[in-house]
Amino acid sequence: MKRIGFALCGSFCCFEKAFCAMEKLVASGYQVTPIFSFASQTCNTRFGSPDRHLLRAEMICGCPPVCKLEEAERFGPEKSFDLMVVAPCTASTCRRLADGLYDTPVSLGVKAHLRNGRPVLLAICTNDALSLSAPTIGRLLPLKNFFFVPMVQDDPENKPTSAVADFSLLPAAVSAALEGKQLRPLFLLPEK
Repeated sequence: MKRIGFALCGSFCCFEKAFCAMEKLVASGYQVTPIFSFASQTCNTRFGSPDRHLLRAEMICGCPPVCKLEEAERFGPEKSFDLMVVAPCTASTCRRLADGLYDTPVSLGVKAHLRNGRPVLLAICTNDALSLSAPTIGRLLPLKNFFFVPMVQDDPENKPTSAVADFSLLPAAVSAALEGKQLRPLFLLPEK
């Protein structure tokens, strides 16, 4: 059975899609461990309370979420996962990964996981993917062991620089990343 670390960052509008993808992975036979960034475990938003999100992840995965730095650091020495998924992956988390800043359970968990040469799958969700965050995303694209869930502009008229992962493709992107492949195309045309 393949083991997946599934990290959630603070793009709260995408949590419902992330939880649905998490459920599909568990239903497909993956052993999934939830991991929460500091923001995702503490911020109350119009998309729900952190307590509700933490409980939902635990109910889906059958284990409590990883919420502390010292828990995430063990992923490397223990070779905890075959794949690390970050979904949603915010621009802040991309920046932390690109700059080597390991100050959250998610960024430290990814760093610890990467030391074993294992794949990381990012599901980008940010309003500035095609502007201020584009250089950071571009720095991660060519790096070994980084893969991306294909993205789409979610509202090209009203948010012209926003892009989000197509969460319906997350299970297929997981399978591809486990084989060391990038699911293509990386950018999808928006639905009309």
